[in-house]
Amino acid sequence: MDATYDVVVIGGGAAGLSGALALGRARRRVLVIDSGRPRNAPAEGVHVYLGREGLSPQELLAEGRREVAAYGVEVVTGTVTAAKRIAEGRFRVDLADGSAVEAARLLVATGLTDELPPIEGLAERWGREVLHCPYCHGWEVRDQAIGVVGGNPLAAHQALLWRQWSDEVTLFLHTAPEPGEEEREQLAARGVTVVEGEVSGLTVTGDRLGGVRLADGREFPVRAVAVGTRLTARTRGLEGLGLETAEQEMGGQVIGTYLPADPMGRTSVPGVYVAGNVTNVIDQVVSAAAAGVRAGAAINADLVAEEARAAVARSRAAAGQVAAGQVMGGQVTEEQFWDARYAESARIWSGKPNVVLVREAADLPPGRALDLGCGEGDDAIWLAGRGWRVTAADISGVALRRAARHAEESGVAEHIDWQRHDFGTSFPEGSYDLVTACYLHSPREMPREKILRAAAAAVAPGGVLLVAGHAGRPSWEHDGARDHARDHAHGQDRGQDRGQDRGHSHGAHPDVHFPTTQEVLESLELAEGEWEVLRSEEFERTQSGPDGRPGTRADNVLKLRRTGA
Repeated sequence: MDATYDVVVIGGGAAGLSGALALGRARRRVLVIDSGRPRNAPAEGVHVYLGREGLSPQELLAEGRREVAAYGVEVVTGTVTAAKRIAEGRFRVDLADGSAVEAARLLVATGLTDELPPIEGLAERWGREVLHCPYCHGWEVRDQAIGVVGGNPLAAHQALLWRQWSDEVTLFLHTAPEPGEEEREQLAARGVTVVEGEVSGLTVTGDRLGGVRLADGREFPVRAVAVGTRLTARTRGLEGLGLETAEQEMGGQVIGTYLPADPMGRTSVPGVYVAGNVTNVIDQVVSAAAAGVRAGAAINADLVAEEARAAVARSRAAAGQVAAGQVMGGQVTEEQFWDARYAESARIWSGKPNVVLVREAADLPPGRALDLGCGEGDDAIWLAGRGWRVTAADISGVALRRAARHAEESGVAEHIDWQRHDFGTSFPEGSYDLVTACYLHSPREMPREKILRAAAAAVAPGGVLLVAGHAGRPSWEHDGARDHARDHAHGQDRGQDRGQDRGHSHGAHPDVHFPTTQEVLESLELAEGEWEVLRSEEFERTQSGPDGRPGTRADNVLKLRRTGA
């Protein structure tokens, strides 16, 4: 264990193994984790499954395991105790034996639990003479005396359904409401006997069901008992994924819970898919298997798309190698430089918004925001999550596509307009209640003052301009470390800013000038009397250097409010 997979399937029933089969045939590395406690274990056979009719549940699963193993799928018996998203959008799954695995995608096929009414003897005969589905078991008890134990308003419907298999059907109302006049008439016309009073237990003779016993002492001979169960999705250990169950209704009556998903099994949590009874409580074995195949195909298609994007990024990075080798000669464009920079890895930043933005904008009322140099979208996504309508702009198409995916995963895509601009030649249109330019530095030539003046012009009356930047070189460039840091000017230094900086911040480059807040303010050339300075300060923060040792960095922030028209 403690390995990495393309897909981890949680639950090895018909749905989970069918999904694993589709993925194994797609040449994916797949692990199935199964507790070994299938819902249909007590049943004698699987029914209404073409080609598998009457096969025992144990034989079906054993055959399924043999089939998936032929395609390299691994199956382990174990219990999942925790699952959560980790870095790079991947998942970690912990098992009860202390091992853990990682996966790019998860398929949850844990099924459901049947919660039986608290009647003596039901649990012991469950799956034998105590049944729930006429399509699964009706043929096996045809023409026998069948008792239907009511527990909700669907009791009359259930009795009429079982009447298809036998003309000796008795409806024990138990705790179900009295049937209406129309239902009474239908039951009588079909020859269904209705018995009032609560059921206290079953009578068993020689390990064979003999009848139903009521609380008042009356007994009625039956050979099978049909009972409606509460169907509860199995989600224990999956709480860390953020999945939320919904109530399943039938005929206006809640009959259980399930995990919502689209027709292909895609849940609201990116990368997590579901199949089988955990998402569709009325699925039989054959339909659960079909759902597993659909989900497996959807997962593979999702991975194919992700791999294609990564391949494009690698191709662009390879084509843009000159960005690192020839940048000093000015032989590549600004866009090529930043596309190559972002293509160097699947993610540059931490996925967290800049702390300066969080501190300065948390109390602002949501409106329209412009995020300049949005990079992978961390700030824009944070703003959108707080109710802002955001225009997020960057020069790098690679960064913008990545940011758009992150916004989709965060559920805020409809609140963000991603735009590509080389701010020196084009600029987003419109006016905004908040304009941010956080760490807008570059080792390349960039008209920063011109860009910030355009940013100020885009602020609406009453709106805020927030400019954050480096105030000087990091501590590790001093005391003899400057040459080492310069070696990382186009790579490691920027990576060290994760969780704090984003946008076009490169920090340790000898040609970058880090202006003070006063210099920034003067360069804006603001109209007198139209602006109010809310904050102008320098602060120091902790940051690790290229060698991993902790250091410090001085930054500054300028926050202005436009008061004039």
